[in-house]
Amino acid sequence: MSLPHKISTLLYVFDPHDRILLLQRAQEPNRGLWSPCGGKLKTELGESPHACGCREAREEMGVHLEPTDLHLTGVVSETGYQGSAHWLMFLFEVKQRLDRIPPPHAEGLFAFFTRPELERLAVPSSDRAMLWPLFWEHRGGFFSAHCRCEEGKPDAWSVYESRQRPPQSRT
Repeated sequence: MSLPHKISTLLYVFDPHDRILLLQRAQEPNRGLWSPCGGKLKTELGESPHACGCREAREEMGVHLEPTDLHLTGVVSETGYQGSAHWLMFLFEVKQRLDRIPPPHAEGLFAFFTRPELERLAVPSSDRAMLWPLFWEHRGGFFSAHCRCEEGKPDAWSVYESRQRPPQSRT
């Protein structure tokens, strides 16, 4: 299937109580749903995924980050997402804790949630099915996965690499 390829970052940001910051999206993709903030790489400028994550944190949350403030937790590719594009996503956990909710932004509204509260939120189906479980399993480690999305068929996921955080570093 010939579709454009888009590259993006997602930022998993926590507060001191280990609640995760999510954005209720005001724009597509996933308008009205809760997801980590992030955005598309400026590929025409040669922007790296780490630089994109830092730029998105500054633009959306008003937080200044350096590339070393990001831990690359996962890389996910999606073929044919919503029949409109192929995606390559870099999932970063932000190492510093955020002690305030960022102000509303053109992209949407922010709020912190506990892990159990995520179960009741409206989130993208692929996030609930695989992204969140993979993130929690690999938090502090790394994974690589692929999702084949086809209209009228269930998403087909493959995990290519899985390195969980060593037990001594788990909180």
